Amino acid sequence: MQAKISRQDLEMWADYLLNHSLGGITDSDVVMVKGEHITWSLMSVLQDKIFAAGAIADVYLAAPDNNRGQVWGASITKHGTIEQIKRTPDWHKQRYEAMTKYIEILGAESPQLFASLPEQTSRALMKADMPFKQIRLSKPWVLTLFPTKAFADMEGMTLAEYTDVIVKTSLTDPKLLEVKEEPIAELMKKSNKVRIETHCPETGKTLVLEMDIKGRFPVKCFGSRNFPDGEVFTSPDANSVEGEIFVDLPVFYNGVTIQGIYLKLEKGRIVDYHADKAFDTLKSIIETDKGSHRIGEVALGMNQGLTVALKHPLFVEKVGGTLHIAIGESYPDCYVSNHESETAASELEKYAQSGVLNKSAQHVDIVVDFREGGAGRKLYLDDQELISRNNIWEIRE
Repeated sequence: MQAKISRQDLEMWADYLLNHSLGGITDSDVVMVKGEHITWSLMSVLQDKIFAAGAIADVYLAAPDNNRGQVWGASITKHGTIEQIKRTPDWHKQRYEAMTKYIEILGAESPQLFASLPEQTSRALMKADMPFKQIRLSKPWVLTLFPTKAFADMEGMTLAEYTDVIVKTSLTDPKLLEVKEEPIAELMKKSNKVRIETHCPETGKTLVLEMDIKGRFPVKCFGSRNFPDGEVFTSPDANSVEGEIFVDLPVFYNGVTIQGIYLKLEKGRIVDYHADKAFDTLKSIIETDKGSHRIGEVALGMNQGLTVALKHPLFVEKVGGTLHIAIGESYPDCYVSNHESETAASELEKYAQSGVLNKSAQHVDIVVDFREGGAGRKLYLDDQELISRNNIWEIRE
Protein backbone atom coordinates (compact mmCIF):
# COMPACT_ATOMS: atom_id res chain seq x y z
CA MET A 1 0.00 0.00 0.00
CA GLN A 2 1.46 3.33 -1.10
CA ALA A 3 0.98 6.75 0.52
CA LYS A 4 -1.14 9.07 -1.63
CA ILE A 5 0.59 12.44 -2.00
CA SER A 6 -0.30 14.96 -4.68
CA ARG A 7 2.24 15.92 -7.31
CA GLN A 8 1.98 19.53 -6.13
CA ASP A 9 2.93 18.56 -2.56
CA LEU A 10 5.79 16.38 -3.79
CA GLU A 11 7.10 19.28 -5.90
CA MET A 12 7.01 21.67 -2.95
CA TRP A 13 8.67 19.10 -0.68
CA ALA A 14 11.43 18.49 -3.23
CA ASP A 15 11.98 22.25 -3.69
CA TYR A 16 12.49 22.70 0.05
CA LEU A 17 15.05 19.89 0.12
CA LEU A 18 16.99 21.09 -2.91
CA ASN A 19 16.84 24.84 -2.46
CA HIS A 20 16.44 25.46 1.28
CA SER A 21 18.26 22.47 2.76
CA LEU A 22 21.03 22.05 0.17
CA GLY A 23 21.25 25.69 -0.89
CA GLY A 24 20.37 25.04 -4.52
CA ILE A 25 21.73 22.75 -7.24
CA THR A 26 24.29 23.72 -9.90
CA ASP A 27 25.36 21.93 -13.05
CA SER A 28 28.58 20.80 -11.35
CA ASP A 29 26.73 18.85 -8.63
CA VAL A 30 26.40 15.10 -8.26
CA VAL A 31 23.47 14.58 -5.89
CA MET A 32 22.98 11.17 -4.30
CA VAL A 33 19.29 10.45 -3.65
CA LYS A 34 18.98 7.40 -1.40
CA GLY A 35 15.85 5.56 -0.31
CA GLU A 36 13.82 2.37 -0.59
CA HIS A 37 11.61 1.79 -3.62
CA ILE A 38 8.53 2.54 -1.51
CA THR A 39 9.69 6.19 -1.36
CA TRP A 40 9.99 6.36 -5.16
CA SER A 41 7.35 9.04 -5.76
CA LEU A 42 9.50 11.60 -3.92
CA MET A 43 12.79 10.22 -5.27
CA SER A 44 11.44 10.51 -8.81
CA VAL A 45 10.48 14.17 -8.41
CA LEU A 46 13.89 14.93 -6.90
CA GLN A 47 15.81 13.32 -9.75
CA ASP A 48 13.69 15.19 -12.33
CA LYS A 49 14.54 18.51 -10.68
CA ILE A 50 18.24 17.63 -10.32
CA PHE A 51 18.57 16.73 -13.99
CA ALA A 52 16.58 19.84 -14.97
CA ALA A 53 19.16 21.93 -13.08
CA GLY A 54 21.95 20.45 -15.22
CA ALA A 55 23.35 18.28 -12.42
CA ILE A 56 23.68 14.51 -12.07
CA ALA A 57 21.25 12.54 -9.90
CA ASP A 58 22.85 9.40 -8.45
CA VAL A 59 19.76 7.41 -7.49
CA TYR A 60 20.63 4.87 -4.79
CA LEU A 61 17.80 2.38 -4.27
CA ALA A 62 18.32 0.63 -0.94
CA ALA A 63 17.19 -2.98 -0.56
CA PRO A 64 14.22 -3.54 1.81
CA ASP A 65 16.45 -5.47 4.25
CA ASN A 66 19.07 -2.70 4.31
CA ASN A 67 18.51 -0.18 7.09
CA ARG A 68 19.15 3.27 5.60
CA GLY A 69 21.23 1.93 2.73
CA GLN A 70 24.25 0.87 4.75
CA VAL A 71 27.15 -0.76 2.95
CA TRP A 72 25.52 -4.15 3.59
CA GLY A 73 21.98 -5.31 4.39
CA ALA A 74 20.66 -7.68 7.04
CA SER A 75 21.44 -10.81 5.03
CA ILE A 76 25.20 -10.61 5.59
CA THR A 77 24.74 -10.30 9.35
CA LYS A 78 22.64 -13.47 9.40
CA HIS A 79 24.51 -15.62 6.90
CA GLY A 80 27.96 -14.07 6.55
CA THR A 81 30.98 -13.48 8.76
CA ILE A 82 32.75 -10.47 10.21
CA GLU A 83 35.54 -10.98 7.69
CA GLN A 84 33.02 -10.78 4.85
CA ILE A 85 31.54 -7.60 6.29
CA LYS A 86 34.98 -5.98 6.30
CA ARG A 87 35.34 -6.57 2.53
CA THR A 88 33.58 -3.37 1.49
CA PRO A 89 33.81 -2.82 -2.29
CA ASP A 90 36.05 -0.05 -3.61
CA TRP A 91 33.33 1.18 -5.96
CA HIS A 92 31.08 1.94 -2.98
CA LYS A 93 33.64 4.35 -1.54
CA GLN A 94 34.22 5.91 -4.97
CA ARG A 95 30.49 6.48 -5.34
CA TYR A 96 30.33 8.34 -2.01
CA GLU A 97 33.41 10.38 -2.77
CA ALA A 98 32.05 11.39 -6.18
CA MET A 99 28.85 12.94 -4.85
CA THR A 100 28.78 16.61 -3.89
CA LYS A 101 25.43 16.62 -2.06
CA TYR A 102 23.29 13.98 -0.37
CA ILE A 103 19.58 13.42 0.21
CA GLU A 104 18.36 10.46 2.25
CA ILE A 105 14.67 9.60 2.25
CA LEU A 106 13.84 7.58 5.34
CA GLY A 107 10.85 5.26 5.24
CA ALA A 108 10.82 1.46 5.26
CA GLU A 109 8.46 -1.03 3.65
CA SER A 110 9.32 -3.90 6.03
CA PRO A 111 11.44 -2.73 8.99
CA GLN A 112 11.16 -6.18 10.55
CA LEU A 113 13.66 -7.35 7.89
CA PHE A 114 16.47 -5.48 9.65
CA ALA A 115 15.23 -5.84 13.23
CA SER A 116 16.88 -7.96 15.95
CA LEU A 117 20.00 -8.86 13.98
CA PRO A 118 22.84 -11.03 15.40
CA GLU A 119 24.78 -8.92 17.87
CA GLN A 120 28.40 -9.41 16.79
CA THR A 121 27.88 -9.12 13.04
CA SER A 122 25.52 -6.16 13.37
CA ARG A 123 28.21 -4.33 15.36
CA ALA A 124 30.71 -5.16 12.65
CA LEU A 125 28.28 -3.78 10.06
CA MET A 126 28.01 -0.49 11.97
CA LYS A 127 31.80 -0.18 12.03
CA ALA A 128 32.16 -1.08 8.34
CA ASP A 129 29.60 1.57 7.40
CA MET A 130 31.23 4.30 9.52
CA PRO A 131 33.72 5.55 6.86
CA PHE A 132 30.85 6.11 4.42
CA LYS A 133 28.82 7.90 7.07
CA GLN A 134 31.78 10.22 7.68
CA ILE A 135 32.07 10.98 3.94
CA ARG A 136 28.36 11.82 3.87
CA LEU A 137 28.60 14.08 6.90
CA SER A 138 31.50 15.99 5.34
CA LYS A 139 29.26 17.20 2.49
CA PRO A 140 25.95 19.11 2.35
CA TRP A 141 23.26 16.61 3.36
CA VAL A 142 19.63 16.38 4.40
CA LEU A 143 17.35 13.65 5.74
CA THR A 144 13.58 13.53 5.31
CA LEU A 145 10.91 10.94 6.18
CA PHE A 146 8.43 9.46 3.70
CA PRO A 147 5.22 7.90 5.07
CA THR A 148 4.88 4.12 4.76
CA LYS A 149 2.26 1.70 6.05
CA ALA A 150 4.81 -0.08 8.24
CA PHE A 151 5.71 3.18 9.98
CA ALA A 152 2.02 4.12 10.27
CA ASP A 153 1.34 0.75 11.91
CA MET A 154 4.18 1.41 14.34
CA GLU A 155 2.42 4.64 15.39
CA GLY A 156 -1.02 2.96 15.64
CA MET A 157 -2.33 5.19 12.83
CA THR A 158 -3.88 4.55 9.44
CA LEU A 159 -1.63 5.28 6.48
CA ALA A 160 -3.86 8.22 5.52
CA GLU A 161 -3.64 9.73 9.04
CA TYR A 162 0.10 9.22 9.21
CA THR A 163 0.64 10.65 5.73
CA ASP A 164 -1.35 13.75 6.66
CA VAL A 165 0.88 14.41 9.70
CA ILE A 166 4.13 13.80 7.79
CA VAL A 167 3.22 15.87 4.73
CA LYS A 168 1.73 18.83 6.62
CA THR A 169 4.80 19.08 8.84
CA SER A 170 7.17 18.65 5.89
CA LEU A 171 5.51 21.48 3.95
CA THR A 172 5.73 24.03 6.79
CA ASP A 173 8.07 26.93 5.99
CA PRO A 174 11.29 26.09 7.91
CA LYS A 175 12.42 29.74 8.09
CA LEU A 176 9.80 30.39 10.79
CA LEU A 177 11.70 28.09 13.16
CA GLU A 178 14.87 30.18 13.22
CA VAL A 179 13.16 33.10 14.99
CA LYS A 180 11.96 30.87 17.85
CA GLU A 181 15.31 29.14 18.20
CA GLU A 182 17.53 32.23 18.40
CA PRO A 183 17.01 33.13 22.12
CA ILE A 184 17.63 29.53 23.22
CA ALA A 185 20.75 29.24 21.06
CA GLU A 186 22.15 32.52 22.42
CA LEU A 187 21.62 31.40 26.03
CA MET A 188 23.18 28.01 25.31
CA LYS A 189 26.21 29.70 23.77
CA LYS A 190 26.82 31.75 26.95
CA SER A 191 26.22 28.88 29.36
CA ASN A 192 28.74 26.55 31.00
CA LYS A 193 26.56 23.73 32.30
CA VAL A 194 23.33 21.88 31.62
CA ARG A 195 21.30 20.37 34.46
CA ILE A 196 18.47 17.96 33.57
CA GLU A 197 15.98 16.72 36.17
CA THR A 198 13.68 13.81 35.35
CA HIS A 199 11.19 11.70 37.29
CA CYS A 200 11.78 7.96 37.52
CA PRO A 201 8.37 6.21 37.87
CA GLU A 202 9.89 2.99 39.16
CA THR A 203 11.51 4.59 42.22
CA GLY A 204 9.56 7.84 42.46
CA LYS A 205 12.85 9.73 42.69
CA THR A 206 13.98 12.83 40.85
CA LEU A 207 17.11 12.04 38.85
CA VAL A 208 19.74 14.63 37.95
CA LEU A 209 22.09 14.58 34.96
CA GLU A 210 24.69 17.33 34.48
CA MET A 211 27.20 18.10 31.75
CA ASP A 212 29.66 20.81 30.73
CA ILE A 213 28.99 22.77 27.51
CA LYS A 214 31.46 25.63 28.12
CA GLY A 215 33.01 26.82 24.88
CA ARG A 216 30.74 24.67 22.72
CA PHE A 217 28.94 26.09 19.69
CA PRO A 218 25.16 25.54 19.62
CA VAL A 219 23.51 24.78 16.28
CA LYS A 220 20.07 26.05 15.28
CA CYS A 221 18.20 23.59 13.10
CA PHE A 222 15.61 24.92 10.69
CA GLY A 223 15.70 22.58 7.75
CA SER A 224 19.32 22.50 6.60
CA ARG A 225 19.97 18.88 7.64
CA ASN A 226 16.71 17.37 8.84
CA PHE A 227 13.39 18.07 7.16
CA PRO A 228 11.09 18.75 8.93
CA ASP A 229 13.23 20.29 11.62
CA GLY A 230 13.18 22.23 14.86
CA GLU A 231 15.88 21.81 17.48
CA VAL A 232 18.82 23.59 19.07
CA PHE A 233 21.67 21.23 19.86
CA THR A 234 25.24 21.13 21.02
CA SER A 235 27.75 18.48 22.03
CA PRO A 236 29.00 18.48 25.62
CA ASP A 237 32.42 17.70 27.02
CA ALA A 238 31.79 13.95 26.89
CA ASN A 239 34.03 13.42 29.94
CA SER A 240 31.86 15.68 32.08
CA VAL A 241 28.48 13.93 31.88
CA GLU A 242 27.53 12.77 35.36
CA GLY A 243 24.36 11.50 37.04
CA GLU A 244 21.14 9.73 36.10
CA ILE A 245 18.29 10.22 33.66
CA PHE A 246 14.96 8.57 32.84
CA VAL A 247 13.80 8.81 29.22
CA ASP A 248 10.08 8.28 28.70
CA LEU A 249 9.31 8.75 24.98
CA PRO A 250 9.69 5.69 22.71
CA VAL A 251 12.80 5.29 20.58
CA PHE A 252 12.58 3.54 17.18
CA TYR A 253 15.85 1.81 16.30
CA ASN A 254 16.50 -0.78 13.57
CA GLY A 255 12.85 -1.80 13.42
CA VAL A 256 12.48 -2.10 17.22
CA THR A 257 10.77 0.27 19.68
CA ILE A 258 12.66 0.89 22.96
CA GLN A 259 10.85 2.56 25.85
CA GLY A 260 11.43 3.51 29.49
CA ILE A 261 15.20 4.02 29.34
CA TYR A 262 17.28 4.58 32.48
CA LEU A 263 20.95 5.59 32.28
CA LYS A 264 23.54 6.19 34.98
CA LEU A 265 26.80 7.91 34.07
CA GLU A 266 30.01 8.35 36.04
CA LYS A 267 32.92 10.42 34.69
CA GLY A 268 31.28 10.52 31.29
CA ARG A 269 30.68 6.78 30.97
CA ILE A 270 27.40 4.84 31.09
CA VAL A 271 27.91 2.43 34.00
CA ASP A 272 24.33 1.19 34.43
CA TYR A 273 21.28 1.08 32.19
CA HIS A 274 17.95 -0.64 31.64
CA ALA A 275 14.79 -0.32 29.60
CA ASP A 276 11.17 -1.26 30.30
CA LYS A 277 10.80 -2.46 26.72
CA ALA A 278 13.43 -3.91 24.31
CA PHE A 279 16.33 -3.93 26.78
CA ASP A 280 18.37 -6.21 24.49
CA THR A 281 18.22 -3.60 21.72
CA LEU A 282 19.34 -0.86 24.11
CA LYS A 283 22.18 -3.13 25.20
CA SER A 284 23.25 -3.70 21.59
CA ILE A 285 23.46 0.08 21.10
CA ILE A 286 25.45 0.81 24.24
CA GLU A 287 27.80 -2.17 23.83
CA THR A 288 28.73 -1.31 20.21
CA ASP A 289 32.07 0.33 21.07
CA LYS A 290 33.77 2.48 23.71
CA GLY A 291 32.15 5.66 22.43
CA SER A 292 28.65 4.19 22.64
CA HIS A 293 29.05 4.21 26.44
CA ARG A 294 29.17 8.02 26.32
CA ILE A 295 27.00 10.99 25.34
CA GLY A 296 27.54 13.00 22.16
CA GLU A 297 24.68 15.51 22.09
CA VAL A 298 22.17 17.45 24.17
CA ALA A 299 19.31 19.24 22.39
CA LEU A 300 15.97 20.97 22.82
CA GLY A 301 12.99 20.24 20.56
CA MET A 302 11.65 23.52 19.13
CA ASN A 303 8.96 22.64 16.55
CA GLN A 304 5.84 24.12 18.11
CA GLY A 305 3.61 22.85 15.31
CA LEU A 306 4.62 19.24 15.82
CA THR A 307 2.42 18.11 18.70
CA VAL A 308 2.21 14.37 17.97
CA ALA A 309 5.25 12.60 19.44
CA LEU A 310 5.81 10.07 16.68
CA LYS A 311 8.27 7.29 17.48
CA HIS A 312 10.62 7.94 14.57
CA PRO A 313 13.69 9.92 15.76
CA LEU A 314 13.41 12.44 12.93
CA PHE A 315 10.08 13.54 14.39
CA VAL A 316 10.05 12.77 18.11
CA GLU A 317 13.25 14.74 18.78
CA LYS A 318 11.78 17.86 17.15
CA VAL A 319 8.61 18.09 19.26
CA GLY A 320 8.55 21.47 20.99
CA GLY A 321 9.06 21.17 24.75
CA THR A 322 11.09 17.96 24.65
CA LEU A 323 14.78 17.35 25.32
CA HIS A 324 17.02 14.68 23.89
CA ILE A 325 20.51 13.38 24.44
CA ALA A 326 22.37 11.11 22.05
CA ILE A 327 24.18 7.93 22.93
CA GLY A 328 27.41 7.92 20.91
CA GLU A 329 29.02 10.21 18.33
CA SER A 330 29.55 13.94 18.99
CA TYR A 331 29.02 16.64 16.36
CA PRO A 332 32.36 18.18 15.26
CA ASP A 333 30.62 21.48 14.34
CA CYS A 334 30.03 22.09 18.06
CA TYR A 335 33.77 22.19 18.88
CA VAL A 336 35.21 24.58 16.29
CA SER A 337 33.83 27.87 14.99
CA ASN A 338 34.86 27.19 11.40
CA HIS A 339 34.85 23.55 10.36
CA GLU A 340 36.63 24.42 7.09
CA SER A 341 39.57 26.31 8.64
CA GLU A 342 43.16 25.07 8.33
CA THR A 343 43.40 24.39 12.06
CA ALA A 344 40.00 22.69 12.44
CA ALA A 345 41.25 19.14 11.84
CA SER A 346 44.06 19.39 14.39
CA GLU A 347 41.76 21.02 16.96
CA LEU A 348 39.16 18.29 16.54
CA GLU A 349 41.81 15.60 16.87
CA LYS A 350 42.95 17.11 20.19
CA TYR A 351 39.37 17.14 21.46
CA ALA A 352 38.95 13.52 20.37
CA GLN A 353 42.24 12.40 21.95
CA SER A 354 41.26 13.99 25.27
CA GLY A 355 37.78 12.44 25.14
CA VAL A 356 35.98 15.80 25.08
CA LEU A 357 34.69 14.97 21.60
CA ASN A 358 33.22 11.49 21.49
CA LYS A 359 33.80 9.02 18.66
CA SER A 360 31.42 6.14 18.03
CA ALA A 361 29.69 4.17 15.28
CA GLN A 362 26.44 5.00 17.09
CA HIS A 363 24.44 8.19 17.41
CA VAL A 364 21.03 7.34 18.88
CA ASP A 365 18.76 10.11 20.13
CA ILE A 366 16.65 9.37 23.21
CA VAL A 367 13.91 11.84 24.14
CA VAL A 368 12.43 13.12 27.41
CA ASP A 369 9.02 14.80 27.38
CA PHE A 370 8.97 18.00 29.46
CA ARG A 371 5.39 18.78 28.52
CA GLU A 372 2.57 18.15 31.00
CA GLY A 373 2.49 14.48 31.98
CA GLY A 374 6.03 13.76 30.79
CA ALA A 375 9.00 12.54 32.82
CA GLY A 376 10.86 15.84 32.48
CA ARG A 377 10.83 18.03 35.59
CA LYS A 378 13.34 20.88 35.39
CA LEU A 379 16.00 22.10 32.98
CA TYR A 380 18.72 24.66 33.68
CA LEU A 381 21.42 26.31 31.60
CA ASP A 382 23.70 27.45 34.43
CA ASP A 383 21.25 29.10 36.88
CA GLN A 384 18.71 30.04 34.22
CA GLU A 385 15.66 27.80 34.17
CA LEU A 386 13.98 26.93 30.88
CA ILE A 387 10.31 25.93 30.87
CA SER A 388 8.20 23.95 28.42
CA ARG A 389 5.10 26.05 27.74
CA ASN A 390 2.58 25.85 24.88
CA ASN A 391 4.65 23.17 23.14
CA ILE A 392 7.83 25.27 23.04
CA TRP A 393 10.86 26.04 25.21
CA GLU A 394 10.95 29.47 26.84
CA ILE A 395 13.35 31.22 29.20
CA ARG A 396 11.75 31.68 32.62
CA GLU A 397 11.64 35.37 33.46
